[in-house]
Amino acid sequence: MPGRHPLAAPTASFDRRRLLTHSGAALGLSGLSSLFANGKAAFAQSPATPKTTGEGKITITDVRAIVTQPSRSRLCVVKIETNVPGLYGIGCATFTQRIRLVEAAVNQYLRPFLIGQDATRIEDIWQASFVSSYWRNDGVLNNALGGVDMALWDILGKRAGLPLYQLLGRKARNAVDTYVHASGESIDEVTTKVADFMKQGFRHVRIQTLVPGYSTYGTAAESAVETRRDQVWEPAPYVRLVPKLFEHVRKAVGDEVELLHDVHERTPPILAMQLVKSLEPYRPFFIEDPFSPEDVGYFETLRKQTTVPLAMGELFNNVNEWLPLVSGRLIDFIRCHVSQVGGITPARKIAALCEFFAVRTAWHGPGDTSPVGQAAHVHLDLSCSNFGIQEARFFTEAEQEVFPGCPELRDG
Repeated sequence: MPGRHPLAAPTASFDRRRLLTHSGAALGLSGLSSLFANGKAAFAQSPATPKTTGEGKITITDVRAIVTQPSRSRLCVVKIETNVPGLYGIGCATFTQRIRLVEAAVNQYLRPFLIGQDATRIEDIWQASFVSSYWRNDGVLNNALGGVDMALWDILGKRAGLPLYQLLGRKARNAVDTYVHASGESIDEVTTKVADFMKQGFRHVRIQTLVPGYSTYGTAAESAVETRRDQVWEPAPYVRLVPKLFEHVRKAVGDEVELLHDVHERTPPILAMQLVKSLEPYRPFFIEDPFSPEDVGYFETLRKQTTVPLAMGELFNNVNEWLPLVSGRLIDFIRCHVSQVGGITPARKIAALCEFFAVRTAWHGPGDTSPVGQAAHVHLDLSCSNFGIQEARFFTEAEQEVFPGCPELRDG
């Protein structure tokens, strides 16, 4: 197997080759017409998809979490089966840091709650599942529910014989623009990667560089992992270095590419405000997570001091976390992790709310999002009028083996 996540236990459920021989080989993804592409025709109807359009009730007969690690990150996918032969749905429930808790939440708690229910009553199932544990709005239960919700939308799309974006209002655009990550151990290395991405057709690039002598989060530099272990994090050198990074990259590549940066909520709020203001001359596409969710009260102060676009939301669970920022016009991009907020059902509501306040979507799509989750992002992006940008995800050969039909990146 490729490199394991350092916390992963060497259990059989992480063995991708064993998974492929398990019942429902390769998660049965080859039959996905609603979320996944089929061959070269993006999101085309799969010949393997059962013809289920009709009036008969579609009942949930089984629900299970499938855990796998074909590459670096542990992934969790929910599969829901129905009383219609061959009709099932899948959804991403990945919370890689607590993957076994999500697996238990799906298999031990949501499964008995959902068996026998009408699979087409998506809103009702979401609301009932959300309050069924009484205690709610946490990463484990929300991700479990998010996987269930995506799987139900997948079933509905198959029943209708339509890709999901059709059910969400049809296309608002023909393609989904993405941003990629250019990171490295030096400013020169980052600049070279930005130029290479531009040659590949990418128009938006997030830039991050290692802070020499200090622990640095959010870079893909080879030494970054060891550096995080052996050295301390110090925000002041980071705040001084990032403007130099932007200045160098902007001078080297010009204005034909949008530059992004993620603060990762790792600086004191007052330093974060200094950083954002100092980046204004370099016209960032957005600066992400200048504050932690616990410090969002600082957005009102920051908004009055800069015109730099601000992005926030990947750690949010609860509507009361993003509602004041959106309605107060304090952020420009909502960055929610779709499974973390509970799936497609709440995500489409978040997008609709944001539209009225000129806030654009930028769904969180990191390396621990499964191909199923990224496919869901694409359908939301295609159908959403206030789409802003989508975080890109490159899938390894091993991931493509386990998840046939992975979304593909072409010309950015």
